[in-house]
Amino acid sequence: MTERKAVDIMSDGYKWGFHDEAEYLFKTEKGLSRAVVEEIAGIKEEPQWMRDFRLHALELFEKKPMPAWGPDLSDIRFDDMYYYARASDRAERDWKDVPDYIRRTFDRLGIPEAEQKFLAGVGAQYDSEVVYHNLREELSKQGVIFVDTDTAVREYPDLVRRYMGTIVPSGDNKFAALNSAVWSGGSFVYVPEGVRVEIPLQAYFRINAENIGQFERTLIIAEPGSFVHYIEGCTAPIYTTNSLHAAVVEVIVKKGARVRYSTVQNWSTNVFNLVTKRSAVYEDGVVEWVDGNLGSRTTMKYPGIYLMGRGAHGEVLSLSFAGRGQHQDTGAKAIHAAPYTSSVITAKSISKDGGRASYRGLVKAARGAKGVKSSVRCDALLMDDDSRSDTYPTMDIEEQSALIAHEATVSKVGEEQLFYLQSRGIEQQEATKMIVNGFVEPVVKELPMEYAVELNRLIELQLEGAVG
Repeated sequence: MTERKAVDIMSDGYKWGFHDEAEYLFKTEKGLSRAVVEEIAGIKEEPQWMRDFRLHALELFEKKPMPAWGPDLSDIRFDDMYYYARASDRAERDWKDVPDYIRRTFDRLGIPEAEQKFLAGVGAQYDSEVVYHNLREELSKQGVIFVDTDTAVREYPDLVRRYMGTIVPSGDNKFAALNSAVWSGGSFVYVPEGVRVEIPLQAYFRINAENIGQFERTLIIAEPGSFVHYIEGCTAPIYTTNSLHAAVVEVIVKKGARVRYSTVQNWSTNVFNLVTKRSAVYEDGVVEWVDGNLGSRTTMKYPGIYLMGRGAHGEVLSLSFAGRGQHQDTGAKAIHAAPYTSSVITAKSISKDGGRASYRGLVKAARGAKGVKSSVRCDALLMDDDSRSDTYPTMDIEEQSALIAHEATVSKVGEEQLFYLQSRGIEQQEATKMIVNGFVEPVVKELPMEYAVELNRLIELQLEGAVG
């Protein structure tokens, strides 16, 4: 099979699979070593504490085995990968200052247009570095910080040093260790006490180079009584070789604060997407993860909620779509470590053309955490006989007063449903879309209108050719 033909097959209607002939200012040699990690720290002119943080994480990465559970990761070639590629030497605050070919990419993705219409701030990362970052002036005047994490290390070192690695330690898992060693870019958000950022902030991540790993690091701190909605999106070109995306996200929600973190992920099908996302929620705080997972060859992502203060609440609402050759292994964790905490986990998955979607979750009620309430619901929709759905729930309950509910359903787009709709003059393809749209509606309605439209459009593209 020729390379072009292989790419065409993998594309399967993926319109964001184009790539630029990029002019990189710097790219490390392939492979991971102490020299590469020190080179990244050197280029960024990082302080010694961050250099030590990276090198310690590299040691942990080298000691930790690959996960012996979940999807097959044997095709990840760590020695045949670039760990850092820089196409621009700084993050601009005006799109006209971004290199032309990069700006054209984000124009095609609609990011500058979205910023003008309905966003309070935008960060755009191209391979390893953020190339554009901006925040509305009125929010800056209120003390809100929204910068890339490299800038935060330089300008807000005390905040970064105080919180980075506290929710996701470097040794948490092999890919968190990898991220900690070679991280670059990502977002740093700080919302002062009592400030509400009513308009969403967005970060957009684009992989362009072949055989590259993207390792952004995001840290969000919401002080007491504050609110922020952060949205991220992502795409990548189609290549015959694989790329790796291993991000780490840490969210700290203090007393009475609320953070909503929404993802509309649309990687190409040659990307291993192995992400660690976690939040710590203190007294009466609220965190909400809204997670749309489309694309990628393999995704392993389980947003975690650590409910640390009395009355804290967390929700995870996720949707996965697994097509041909894809395995979406997603889920959620809710750790109730304080009394009268509550959580709601709703996971929906759609599988077609032999795709596999798995739910993997954990609910834990610690001893002494009285009055815990948790509800877990997993719904799977199979579009054909070749696709597969799995559910792996774990309940670890140490407190007798806990009230825990779990419900799982698997259904198939059946001939009776299609016949009913077709008998009313609706074409089969349209009838299938209507059934799927009804299935995903609980997730879509939680997104801002513009993102709901995008997610619906992405699902429709995935459904092209599906026959129920």
